[in-house]
Amino acid sequence: MQKHKYDIGETVEFTAGGSYPPTARGHYTVVRQLPAEGDGYQYRIKSLSDGHERMVREGQLG
Repeated sequence: MQKHKYDIGETVEFTAGGSYPPTARGHYTVVRQLPAEGDGYQYRIKSLSDGHERMVREGQLG
């Protein structure tokens, strides 16, 4: 079984798209690993700049 690509506490770059505003892009910390939904895992991430948390798909992270 495939495992999560990113670990809790890891810093990742969120590449916003879809319904997210361009200002949502930036560096975040992985707060929680979530189960797979559809074609990939999901994560709860927290912005390093303003503390805002988001739930995103693994493919949106780099």
